[in-house]
Amino acid sequence: MPAPASVPRGLFAFSLLYGGLVVLAGVLGTKLAALGHWPVLGDLAVESGIFAFLLLVVLSSAVAELYGQTTANRLVRFGFVPLIVSICLLSLVIEVVPPAPFWHDQEAFARLLGQGARMQFAGLCSYGVSQTLNVYVFSRLAAGRQGKLLMARAWIASLLSQVVDTVIFITISFAGKVDPVTGQPMPIGLIMEGQIVSKLLLSTIMVPPFIWLFVKLGRRLDRAS
Repeated sequence: MPAPASVPRGLFAFSLLYGGLVVLAGVLGTKLAALGHWPVLGDLAVESGIFAFLLLVVLSSAVAELYGQTTANRLVRFGFVPLIVSICLLSLVIEVVPPAPFWHDQEAFARLLGQGARMQFAGLCSYGVSQTLNVYVFSRLAAGRQGKLLMARAWIASLLSQVVDTVIFITISFAGKVDPVTGQPMPIGLIMEGQIVSKLLLSTIMVPPFIWLFVKLGRRLDRAS
């Protein structure tokens, strides 16, 4: 299907992908993925939504590179729409719509896909702040460089945005909560430390090659339109 004439084909394609990944990031986040054992760092694990979220970082950076910071910020803001709609639909299906009498997976479905209001709010805040920060840092680093150091700029912006995303999400989600096993306050610092290390590692591996790929793809799509 061709993109509307007023919208570059690359931006049209990236916007569609961005909206889908915003929704998918929350769904994937229910699984904790093992990243294996690393020298010095030890055994690492991370919530699987980071794979989709890093692609969101790459897409917003690619849009900033190709179409400007203003367009990239607009993409981030529009990303709230599918995110909020998906949260509302999941809550509706889990809490309101009754399961069929012959379907017995309601508890598993709710456990995997359901999130409390506090974590949903945390996700909205961390998404908005971290993605906006990513676009800002990437664009500021690009000033006067005329497309140079693309992968380095994307990597630095991704590292900063991932740290901020983790701090905001974990603080809002777990501040004041008590560990049901130990009865002690949740070890927020330890949770942040493990998540930040894992996310920074994945940012280093994924972001540089993917930003190069998406910028090249966007330019090719635009030339083909």
